Amino acid sequence: MRKGVLHYALGLFFACSYAVGAAQPNILFCIADDWSWPHASIYGDKVVRTPTFDRVAKEGALFTQTFCASPSCTPSRAAILTGRYPHQLREGGNLWGFLPYEFPVFPDLLAKAGYTIGLQGKGWGPGNFEAGGWKRNPAGPAFKSFDQFLKSVPKGKPFFFWFGSSDPHRPYDAGTGAGAGMDRESVSRPACFPDSPEVRSDILDYYFEVQRFDGQIAKMLKLLEDSGQLDNTIIVITSDNGMPFPRCKTNLYDSGCRMPLAIRWPKNVKAGATIDELVSLIDLAPTFLEVAEVKPVSGIIGKSLLPLLAGAAKQQRDAVFFERERHANVRKGDLGYPSRAVRTKDFLYIRNLRPDRWPAGDPTMWKAVGAFGDIDESPSKTYIMQHRSDTGVAPFFELAMAKRPAEELYDVRKDPDQVKNVAADPAYAKTKAQMAEQLMSRLTAAKDPRVTGDGKTFDRPPFTDESPDPPAGGKKKKNAEKKAE
Repeated sequence: MRKGVLHYALGLFFACSYAVGAAQPNILFCIADDWSWPHASIYGDKVVRTPTFDRVAKEGALFTQTFCASPSCTPSRAAILTGRYPHQLREGGNLWGFLPYEFPVFPDLLAKAGYTIGLQGKGWGPGNFEAGGWKRNPAGPAFKSFDQFLKSVPKGKPFFFWFGSSDPHRPYDAGTGAGAGMDRESVSRPACFPDSPEVRSDILDYYFEVQRFDGQIAKMLKLLEDSGQLDNTIIVITSDNGMPFPRCKTNLYDSGCRMPLAIRWPKNVKAGATIDELVSLIDLAPTFLEVAEVKPVSGIIGKSLLPLLAGAAKQQRDAVFFERERHANVRKGDLGYPSRAVRTKDFLYIRNLRPDRWPAGDPTMWKAVGAFGDIDESPSKTYIMQHRSDTGVAPFFELAMAKRPAEELYDVRKDPDQVKNVAADPAYAKTKAQMAEQLMSRLTAAKDPRVTGDGKTFDRPPFTDESPDPPAGGKKKKNAEKKAE
């Protein structure tokens, strides 16, 4: 179908949907904190149970190739809010930075279009939003609960609500997964994890919090059903970055950047759709704006997902891009670990721009953070560090904590967990050259400061904290949430 005809058909499709008397749709955006693909039962995980996520996917669309813009909370959330890559957001590209007010965020644009907007839990952050010129969190004004928010929405007005859970962010209560009846021996561990009871139990505790997040959303859907608003509300469920385990969160592998995503909108999305196209979470901002019939502002890089949801378009892109800068204050001089990546369906190429630095943080404590501090403290990390000299564990220590070469290339078809770097293999020389050119061309066109300007800007203060990424609200809040469930 020709491009012009396709755009006309899509426009007619959505125009007809509204023409039959449907009110302007509400939007409920549910984002987990540190949840990786494919840890949902609908993706085939045989241990974790996610009935609410599964329901949304079965009654809408399930995405299988979704990637965040950065495997770190603050830059990932900034990218979602703005529809831009973190390197385009200056101080917004780091954890503990701030998001300059000059970059428009989609909740504010929705508010200007008549939407009532609200936030519960973790929105943009961690960081100091006031330092960026904001009077409140860029994700919206805070509410104690979804119920409280719904009561504040004027009758007949559409709403956007950002639900930011603190799950499955650490710390975990040890044994909660096993206590919930999950079987440690049934865990399917990634190839970058050693096999031990400690690691398997740690994964179960992570699963427990994934299930708690799923249960939180179930209560919100019940409120929508009871108020008669469910079918006129677009439900979007995803995560900000990967699971808080070694070689996952803060890393540019799938375990750090590949996200669950399901979208339900029964009036316009055919139930049971599976979308295998490559998408990025920066696509959510233009999607929400198009749903609300708001013209995207200049600078948005993401692409609306509505054509994919309508089933009328394929191959919106042949590659996705993601990146990282500074996460925690874990290197002498408060330095980050700048890296950029391009992912196709078959290959992952990573360019480590400062391979002289430790990817997981310095091996000795810097400031208030422990060794290899970009990896959250956990039983899995402790096991790997304590057994690093053991023959069976040493390779996993190297994968998670050792220095890395300037270039990494992974054949995802043969190595889905991305543990075998083939960048130096002559058989992949052509692929590596092509992907390196694709990445650098994209970064040059986007004027990435690491490529075209003073990339050292990312390594300089001000940063608003010098501690590692904390749980949203801390352990006390997470325990209170658990009791409330």
